[in-house]
Amino acid sequence: MAVHLATVIYAVQGGLSAAEILVRTRGNAAGFAFYSLFVLAVTVHAPIGLRSVLIEWLGWRGRSRDLFLLIFAAALAWMGMRAAVGVFA
Repeated sequence: MAVHLATVIYAVQGGLSAAEILVRTRGNAAGFAFYSLFVLAVTVHAPIGLRSVLIEWLGWRGRSRDLFLLIFAAALAWMGMRAAVGVFA
């Protein structure tokens, strides 16, 4: 996350527009690999944290909670990879 924020700050302070940033990211395999790994980390990490919140705050236990978290993780993976492909492909 820090790498992403530092890159955005550097690009914006350098006067690059969003369109110019997208032109520079196209075809960058290293950037695509980095953001794909980030998407994977979020896909695993977020549902684990949300599971604890659902148990503590709502008392939600059982298969329905686990199914919800599985669907949530799949949605994160889908949206994250679509964004990565859109920026780097």
